[in-house]
Parts: sequence; C-alpha cells; structure tokens
Amino acid sequence: MRVLGPSSAIPDDARGAALALGNFDGVHIGHQAVIASARGVALAHGMTLAAAVFEPHPRRFFQPDLPPFRLQTQRQRARALSTCGVMEVFEIGFDEGLAASSDEAFATQVLGELLGVRHVSVGADFRFGRARTGDVARLSAYGTRLGFTVHAVEPVGGTEKVSSTMIRGALARGDMDEASRLLSRPWAIEGEVQRGFARGRAFGFPTANMSLGDYTPPRLGIYAVRVDLGDGVLLPGVASIGVNPTVGALAQPLLETHLFDFSGDLYGRTIEVELIAFLRDEAKFPDTETLKAQMRQDVVNARTALARAS
Repeated sequence: MRVLGPSSAIPDDARGAALALGNFDGVHIGHQAVIASARGVALAHGMTLAAAVFEPHPRRFFQPDLPPFRLQTQRQRARALSTCGVMEVFEIGFDEGLAASSDEAFATQVLGELLGVRHVSVGADFRFGRARTGDVARLSAYGTRLGFTVHAVEPVGGTEKVSSTMIRGALARGDMDEASRLLSRPWAIEGEVQRGFARGRAFGFPTANMSLGDYTPPRLGIYAVRVDLGDGVLLPGVASIGVNPTVGALAQPLLETHLFDFSGDLYGRTIEVELIAFLRDEAKFPDTETLKAQMRQDVVNARTALARAS
C-alpha cells in the first residue's frame, strides 16, 4: 500500500480508483462500511481501491487550540485502511485554499483533475466545500459531469450512528469493550518510548513511558494491555495513564506500561499499546509502600483480565 501525502505527485497508476472519502479517524465500523462500498465497486470493475483523507484533520485546522481528540496516528490509520484492502491512501492537505474552495471546485480539482477517480463512496451525511454546502446529491451531479459514480452509505448503528465521537465517549468512560466493538479491534496508543524518572524500576515495575500526544485522553487509571514492540507479537502487560499523584503530579497525563516477564531496553523505540480492559481509577496513596502493594495487585488483576479477554 502506498500513502501519498499532500505534497506527493499522484502517479498515473494511482488514478482511476474506486475511492472511499472521509476523515476516517479511527477507521471504525461505520468507516469500514464506506470502504466496503468502494471495495465492492473496485472488485466489480477492476479498479484500485483507494481512500482519501484530510490532513491535518479539518477540526484541527479550524480550531488549532482544540484539546487533543485524535483516535489514531497517521501510521495507525494507514495500517487500518490497509487491513480493509485499501491499496492507495491519498492524504489531501487541508489548508486555507481547500477550506475556501467551493464544493464544485473540490469535486472538479481534487476528485476529477488531481485523483481522476472513477467512483466515490461516502457516508450519507457527507458534506464538503466552503461552509459545507456540498452534499451527496451535489457530489452525484458533479460525478455525472466529471465521469465518476457516487454511492452514499447509510449510517451503521441505527438511530445512534457509529461515530468517532461515540468512541471518544467510550474511552472517557473507560469502556474498552464498547470502544473495541465500535472499532472492531482494541483501541491502541502508538508512540516513542521516552526516558522518565525510573520510579517504576525502583519499585520493581520498570515501565515504558509514552506521551499521549494528540490522542483523545481516555479515563485516567490502570489498564490491562497488550503491547506490540514492532514485530507484530503482542506481549501482556499493565499500564497506567495518569499524572502520578502519589510520587509527584505531572503536568500532563503519561502512559506508563509495564510488560510482564520482559527485560530489555525500549528507549527510543516506537511501540503500540492496546488497552484491553480498564481496571481501576488513578488514586493517590498515603505512602509508596501502599502504592507498591496496589501495583502488585494490579499485575494480578491485569493477568486475569487478559486471560478472560483471550
């Protein structure tokens, strides 16, 4: 699969695709239905299956000071799209020019001239163009003129359609089962392991520490996790997402992951931590001995939760 960024030239062999179009933050089951629609057309007519996304996310462009809200990194999104069979990912640069473009200009210049698509699948409520004036009917009309077909996919989930907002709500509640159901996979945080204060090591629980970055903040607390060190093998562990109130509160929440039965230097490596089950809220303990006793119990509880989930 190729990922073609905003500044990439579109090669001739990437044109003429059946395209799934949207933000696809999370690539949840609603997004997967849109991709499946485009995949069906691609298979029926011998087209390449592609996805077009906006980068940065339009919400970040229009509200640069908005708190973190993303469900995935670009790398994670690309992998999730690849799992759905997508062969080309077009990352459309969302800038002042695109924000000011009319719906007709977007259809003509981006879908027609730049990408040369032959089919576009979108959600039934898809809106595009300056002031969101474009809808499915207008996109279909432009497609007739420009030479591509359009299919609108009805929302998944009935009256309460599946959305990235729903998943953020589940994460804020610590409802990892619901988040996994909506995503069709466990929610995961990917990042580079940073050097910390080594307090966990001093307590007998060495941790791999990662910033949450632009991820939507989940419920602060302790989680049973599985960790991919980059080789696709998932290792069991327990993780804390919080500000360490017992040993000195941090300015921002940190993800600290302790891998069971593992020894090795992970500093500087990019790992992915799947949050499988929420175990308990973050708490401030009266002393470090009480904290260490609770950490030992957290390990037991995490092992139990992971065994139950497998």
